[in-house]
Amino acid sequence: MLQYSIFPQQRDVAPSPEPESTIDTLSERLASYLTADQIEQVRSAYFFAAVAHEGQLRHSGEPYVTHPLAVAGVLADMHMDHQSLMAAMLHDVIEDTWATKEQLAEQFGEEVAELVDGVSKLTQIEFRSKAEAQAENFQKMALAMARDIRVILVKLADRLHNMRTLGVLKPEKRRRIAKETLEIYAPIAQRLGMHNLRVEFEDLGFAALYPMRADRIRAALRASHGNRRETLERIRSSIEEFLREEGHDARVIGREKHLYSIYKKMRTKRKSLSEIMDIYAVRIIVDTVDTCYRVLGCVHGLYKPVPGQFKDYIAIPKANGYQSLHTVLIGRQGVPIEVQIRTEEMEEMASNGIAAHWLYKNNSGQPESGSHARARRWVQGLLEMQQQAGDSLEFIENVKIDLFPDEVYVFTPKGEIMELPQGATAVDFAYSVHTDVGNSCVACRINRRLAPLSEPLQSGQTVEVITAPGAQPNPAWLNFVVTAKARTTVRHFLKHRRKAEAVQLGRRLLDKALNSFDSNIDALTDEQKEHVLRETGADSLEQLMEEIGLGTRVSFITARQLLSVTDKAAQAGLPTKRSKANDPLVIQGTEGVVVSFARCCYPLPGDPIAGAISAEKGIVVHIESCHNIVDLRSKPERFVPLRWADNLEGEFAAELRIEVEKTRGLLAVLATRIADSEASVKKMHVDEESFRFSAVHLVLGVRNRIHLARVIKRLRTVKSVTRVTRVRR
Repeated sequence: MLQYSIFPQQRDVAPSPEPESTIDTLSERLASYLTADQIEQVRSAYFFAAVAHEGQLRHSGEPYVTHPLAVAGVLADMHMDHQSLMAAMLHDVIEDTWATKEQLAEQFGEEVAELVDGVSKLTQIEFRSKAEAQAENFQKMALAMARDIRVILVKLADRLHNMRTLGVLKPEKRRRIAKETLEIYAPIAQRLGMHNLRVEFEDLGFAALYPMRADRIRAALRASHGNRRETLERIRSSIEEFLREEGHDARVIGREKHLYSIYKKMRTKRKSLSEIMDIYAVRIIVDTVDTCYRVLGCVHGLYKPVPGQFKDYIAIPKANGYQSLHTVLIGRQGVPIEVQIRTEEMEEMASNGIAAHWLYKNNSGQPESGSHARARRWVQGLLEMQQQAGDSLEFIENVKIDLFPDEVYVFTPKGEIMELPQGATAVDFAYSVHTDVGNSCVACRINRRLAPLSEPLQSGQTVEVITAPGAQPNPAWLNFVVTAKARTTVRHFLKHRRKAEAVQLGRRLLDKALNSFDSNIDALTDEQKEHVLRETGADSLEQLMEEIGLGTRVSFITARQLLSVTDKAAQAGLPTKRSKANDPLVIQGTEGVVVSFARCCYPLPGDPIAGAISAEKGIVVHIESCHNIVDLRSKPERFVPLRWADNLEGEFAAELRIEVEKTRGLLAVLATRIADSEASVKKMHVDEESFRFSAVHLVLGVRNRIHLARVIKRLRTVKSVTRVTRVRR
């Protein structure tokens, strides 16, 4: 037996003898595919765990060591390697016992210690909410998965045994764990191709979350079980006999739908239980891929296929590596029959997914299997999302989006197949090719025709992305992208752009405030900078300027903190110099998201303007006479004098109210006049004032006041227009 040490504080404790028979039973199961030396290492990990967990009990009253033993048993059913089984035995010792990662590394090797650490929950950290704790925990696990994919397999096995023993917990905790399982762990099992695990997760989670619904569906299934089984057996035997006559040695299995899949279909398709149960399903398992297609021809000859219901997941596997032929047939008396056709290896991959990789892998140095390579790409995508997400809660929300893909398959111009979720657009496609392609995307061609970037893609289309140097992601993309990678990358870019713009504006505001004391940023000493950072608690001067630019910190007060001598003079009642205090800040129109233009008065270049400092919005520009800013003149910490820059370019919004006499085609005439004036219509709505007159409200895009005056002049020449006024609310 492999030698293992018991640490000093535990030397007098021996493992409980009762579970010995259980570890022996597991060892017998492992003998079918592990070597004697590997089994001894697994046994050694078990005895270590028994010592570490001595005296600890589960909620059921059983010794705690029965849990890691059961987790290892789940992995043994998947024929996982000995290191995964050792990690399963030890997965709770770091979190719940005196054992440390260093001790595990010394005892069982660095690889096993890393696996255990990846599975262990985050402790020693205070979280604001349970949701945040779960998100942080999953985030840590995702990082560990990137190093070793087996981390998630151990975690899934751990969760499965917890779900099997959920009945002893309080109802509230039971529902919380079941909800998390259905939202996160069942989809992960699906993503990794582990069908059997996903089905058990879903049925156990469904029963815990909706016990009454599960009981009613289960009772209805029992009531109809006899007739259904008889019908299914007739369908199965007729297909098997027909294939034998055609010379195909095939295994035909009747499939029963599981509870949660029936419930989901009833909800999404709004069908009754009897309608769902009218569909029968069989699986045909053969020896080779070639036989799969031959058998497909045979069953289409036996029963009539339903048009549009054939799917070839052998030629184009799903993201989780799943391969099979799917078809729907119409049997006798019009009974629908769902048929899946696959090889024995595909069946193993469909049941155990990535776990089957360890069953089929060899030591010949060949590249990873398809399912394993896909899983690794998915985990790498998780890592990219984690790096770009603002926080753990945003990360886990994006993961949830990523875990529910109804796939569409599209082609690159070179003929390569790309898989995307249902509803994905060309922007999602661009980001799935490469982040840089997504960031510089400006247009697209779908099947060689120019198409909007927001158009949802359909399977079989060829997508070409048109890029331009210097192009940047558009905030409007967040309204239609569906992949988590596209969403997090766009948000990440906008967040950084906003920060850069806020820092630049904050620098200008602080410099202006310092000018009122006859100083400027360049004249500040290191001592003054360190003093203000201590006073404000900011990490750097850049962070301080960002907060000023975003409006969460007042520039004038920060300037006084920087110039402590001015503070002393003010406290002594001495006058301070403010010769430049009223010099207006120049608005250039290119400040980005940290400068916005008020919708109450729609200021235009040429209008006298002033600014209101708003938290998280930076500066909001108003017309100087706007009633929303008049009251702020007495609050210097929020009021900023502004002026337009010379030679300003760009498009600015202005609102018009046009009183008209109702005439056919009038709106088209107005739109034409506006277009002829080189302006654009951003919004339009019509108020019915009487049976003869209406008021048309327009928000236009114009360059300045002079341009708006020209537009108004052109509109007044329309015969049916009685009055045109600029609206300032």
